[in-house]
Amino acid sequence: MNKLAFIVATLIFLSGCSGLDRREGNVSSSLVDFLYPNPEDYKEYQPTIPHLTLPVNVGIAFVPSSGYSVLALSTKRKHELLSQVKSEFLKLDYVNRIEIISDSYLQKGGGFDNLKQLSRLYNVEVMALVSYDQVARNSENNAALLYWTIAGMYLIPGNDNTTQTFVDTAVFDIDSSKLLFRAPGLSRIDSMSTAVGIDDTFYENSDEGFGLAVADMVVNLSSELESFKVRIKEEKVANVSYDSNYSGGGSSGWWIILGLILICRKRACV
Repeated sequence: MNKLAFIVATLIFLSGCSGLDRREGNVSSSLVDFLYPNPEDYKEYQPTIPHLTLPVNVGIAFVPSSGYSVLALSTKRKHELLSQVKSEFLKLDYVNRIEIISDSYLQKGGGFDNLKQLSRLYNVEVMALVSYDQVARNSENNAALLYWTIAGMYLIPGNDNTTQTFVDTAVFDIDSSKLLFRAPGLSRIDSMSTAVGIDDTFYENSDEGFGLAVADMVVNLSSELESFKVRIKEEKVANVSYDSNYSGGGSSGWWIILGLILICRKRACV
């Protein structure tokens, strides 16, 4: 009877203490804060119609983080994630070269002046800026398990883990400071862990959350890159000219196709 009363009292205590052991983490970077550190600059800003000379050189970088966080991405992990974004640009015939740029070269609040410095340093005309926001929460719940073993009672508390991640790639023409297009990505991870594995689960979910969100963003980026070509022709969102060595869909490409057609017709007439 005393054993039963002890078990009941223990479970009541666990229920009352549920939620006291709570952990939260947040890591983010703001594109708006980077480009417009002074809100008045945004109001006065008047972008011009960009002029793109194809093929273009593209730079890719993470927007500087808003502050220190235990969930901060390592330099190696950032490079891995940016490489996924780079792979989408490599598929395009109107992209000549893609440079992965460390966010250490981006100053907090550096704005378009900072981007123009990077343009000269890396010889890029277009910049893809990746911003992010991740919130991770862990809290002890009522799913604690109570076991009786030979050595006595053994408690395995359960913990809820939720990690939500948002990433966004915004592509700018540096010279005109014009946003060309953007692509978002989302992920949410819900899991359970024991008290012993709470730390490992917390960081593993954070890392996986970024991977899933970037993968989702890459899918959206692929469709945005295709639709941008259509928007150039139909909506005139940018003026386009072609480098003399460029043949990927530009004017020289059309001349080659036209020449082949004329040759075929002439041979058919002989």
